[in-house]
Amino acid sequence: MSSRRLLGGGGPSGPERSGGAAPALTGTGDGEADPSGEAGTPAKLGKFISGPEALLEKVRNLPETPGCYLYKDAEGRVIYVGKAKRLRRRVASYFQDKAGHPAKTLRLVQDVVDLEAISTDSEVEALLLENSLIKDLQPRYNMRLKDGKQYPLLAITREEFPRVFITRDHDTANAELIGPFGSSTDLNRAYHFLQRVFRFRVCDLDLHEADPTRKHFKACLNYHIRRCSAPCTPVIDAATYREDIRGLKAFLSGRGKAQILAELTTRMKDAAKELRFEEAARCRDQLQAIGKLKERGDLTDYDEPAAPVIDLAAGMKALAEHLDLKGPPRVIEGFDIAHLMGTHVVAAQVQFVGGVPHKDGYRRFKVKGGENGPSNDDFAAMEEIVGRRYRRLVDEGQTLPDLVLIDGGHGQLSRAKQSLVAAGAGHVPVVSLAKQEETICRVDGSELRLSRRDPGLKLLQYVRDEAHRFSRRYLHLLQHQALTE
Repeated sequence: MSSRRLLGGGGPSGPERSGGAAPALTGTGDGEADPSGEAGTPAKLGKFISGPEALLEKVRNLPETPGCYLYKDAEGRVIYVGKAKRLRRRVASYFQDKAGHPAKTLRLVQDVVDLEAISTDSEVEALLLENSLIKDLQPRYNMRLKDGKQYPLLAITREEFPRVFITRDHDTANAELIGPFGSSTDLNRAYHFLQRVFRFRVCDLDLHEADPTRKHFKACLNYHIRRCSAPCTPVIDAATYREDIRGLKAFLSGRGKAQILAELTTRMKDAAKELRFEEAARCRDQLQAIGKLKERGDLTDYDEPAAPVIDLAAGMKALAEHLDLKGPPRVIEGFDIAHLMGTHVVAAQVQFVGGVPHKDGYRRFKVKGGENGPSNDDFAAMEEIVGRRYRRLVDEGQTLPDLVLIDGGHGQLSRAKQSLVAAGAGHVPVVSLAKQEETICRVDGSELRLSRRDPGLKLLQYVRDEAHRFSRRYLHLLQHQALTE
């Protein structure tokens, strides 16, 4: 999972338990005593005001990558472990002249004479490695995690099909507890990533492989959005499920990424040879998710957007009635276009399953435009992107959504409908939502105005707003890249 880089000596670097007591560092709630207050804000390193010169030189040479840092005292004992999204910036903040350094941080800095840094591919991995290192090394300045407060833990039950959940109950029975973690927010973000990769169950069902009722059980929504492998059904057996849990535990250790990738590759190839294609596809998806950590490894990438305060089932039922659909739209895909005066023209497509965002189904596009390239023609951009999306789904024989939502009015809707027809997906229902009056536009030219309290309208607004957020995020990313080139 990580590439260890030892930055100098100054004493033994093994996993010693450091003796003595130290004041607990309260930090920022993520397991770090962060005196900088910069939280990822780009900045040049300021002037160092304290620390041995050899130590400060190591700080200057740290990479701007995610990872963990280990502070050591004069006897070579690790006295503090922290994680960072950018190692050099975070570590440097401890030794710079900044107002507001609490007394506890100043005392830590006075005790530090050496450091070691471990680079990781992502902030997610840094969080898990930090937890593992604190558990192994017991640094005295990390003792705030043992001050009696109920910090969150990750629990893995000892059942035939183990459940995985977050708890603050340190006495949870019949479960392996991992942690504690300094930040419940960061743990929840990492949990969402882990659920995508290892697809563990979160339900309270009492499951046994020999139970004959599994043959008749229907998998829940989590299975359909690839968040669970459905051990409540026969699609996965206990042995295969335990392999996924074993991989989860290795990943949580912060040191087993290479081994996990190798084992998943072997499992995928073996399953394919034995014609167990569903298991092979699951292993492939796990490999891809872990592989994407380098490009999508910030903890904030796994925030789950807040759902509207409505009954999502009621929202889907209302849409079926308002739009004369055959049934509640289980899968909804929404589109939005974003650009800056005709430059960096991009589009976003989001997917909702069962009324909730399914981020594995999100896609982003650069608009190609006509012979002269992209422009500020939103109608043409929408026609292009909708066509590209559904031509591919039709060509690959993939399942089409139950409803397509376009951000805009009749103009955008008309061009989107043309693309659906041309792609061979003209039977898919499509509507648009105009922003100002929140009017639903239909392809026959009619309009539908619903109460602002209507659950169907709220669900469409949820999809539309998420598509807008996703497209703006991509636009800002391209603008930033252009400015730094």
